[in-house]
Amino acid sequence: MSLKKCACIDTLYTELPWEERFQAAKNDGFDAVEFWDWRIRDLDQTRKCAEDAGIVISGFNGDNDYSLVDPTHKEKYLEALAASVEAAKKIGAKSVTIHSNALGDGGVVVNHYDDLSDTVKLCSMYDMLLECAKMAEKEGVNMNLEALNITTDHVGNFLKYTQVGAEICRLINSSRLNVLYDVYHMQLNEGCICDTITNYVDRIGHVHVADAPGRHEPGTGEINYKKVIRHLEACGYQGFVGYELFPMTDTAAAVKAIMAEC
Repeated sequence: MSLKKCACIDTLYTELPWEERFQAAKNDGFDAVEFWDWRIRDLDQTRKCAEDAGIVISGFNGDNDYSLVDPTHKEKYLEALAASVEAAKKIGAKSVTIHSNALGDGGVVVNHYDDLSDTVKLCSMYDMLLECAKMAEKEGVNMNLEALNITTDHVGNFLKYTQVGAEICRLINSSRLNVLYDVYHMQLNEGCICDTITNYVDRIGHVHVADAPGRHEPGTGEINYKKVIRHLEACGYQGFVGYELFPMTDTAAAVKAIMAEC
């Protein structure tokens, strides 16, 4: 079985204009594309580009400005998420990605919430995710909760371990709410990639790939991606594998490495 490959076109194909990235990804053998902030994109154009290229849009970020861990953000968070869901439906995207903390430019965590206890943060996140799941089920759009590394790219992010996100999703028990397992982020935070996949594959809705350190294409760092991909297959994972990575040199070289390693 060959897993479905998805290109993040905010990190790959950046040498090209936005509207040309969809066809380029299709030509290179990707099954889908994903991106970050839908609010800066022309949604009608984005949908048309994907349709013309015959490629699926797997999803994009659904939150950005508000935090699951801040109980005062609940109303605003859900309003913003509802707008993201409508955007996903407009362009035919399969999912939106959500996070524990609001992220600013470059993925910087806006507020570390040092004034809130972990108990408050966890309970607030659980409370809001219950409502997120209800929204996902009503609207027919999947939501993937992503843990982020706190060592390099997202210092101060609350959700940093797969276990926490996956067990919350198990408790809520909605097929529309799962985790986004980012191998790069989790290698930095927790390691044990294959064991983690084995333990939580039932709650993995999407996978992200980049090598570590560096966040470049497979083969440039320490992660054995041939093993990781084969293990995902052996565990029965059937979702997209998204290549959210920054090419070490250019997209053409990165794509060649992706297709060879994965």
